Amino acid sequence: MFRPSGRALNGLGDSVQAQLYWSSFDTTLTVLDSATGVSLANAVGTARLQARTGRLFSNPETVNILARLDSIQAVETRDTVFVTADSLSDSLRVQAYALGGIPGGRRVVYTFAIFPDTGAVVTLVPNDTVFTSSATGIAAVSVRLLPGPIPDSVVVTATMRHVNGTVVPGSPQTFVVEFRP
Repeated sequence: MFRPSGRALNGLGDSVQAQLYWSSFDTTLTVLDSATGVSLANAVGTARLQARTGRLFSNPETVNILARLDSIQAVETRDTVFVTADSLSDSLRVQAYALGGIPGGRRVVYTFAIFPDTGAVVTLVPNDTVFTSSATGIAAVSVRLLPGPIPDSVVVTATMRHVNGTVVPGSPQTFVVEFRP
């Protein structure tokens, strides 16, 4: 279900009180209630949605319809990666699965905790937030240990959330990166 929002503007660009009615130009999106705009996706893809009040029509707006996230899991069955000091770990990869397509462009948030907390400096490469590949649904990061004290390990979690904020089943996935001097 999708509920668009909009507002009517006067010639000066100020909001005015007006009832908006919604309609779709495409079969990939069905407007269930024209007064609220509540719509239902019929297929993955794009659709054009338009609002109107009286004889005033908005420009059609494109709505991207994404595959519904089903689950997430680690790509590698092992969850311990060994690296040497001042090096880069193997990729910590998760794959998202969706009903009706590959969930490309979905956000995966990676976080880490260092054990023991020795003040070691680690970073996630390329970043702590990455997006799934549109071809495979895979998102990956690596852990880089910078010069300084060497921790025993870094625990990395990968979390995905639905648009409404709920956690995707299988999330979070946990990886342990052990450092060997």
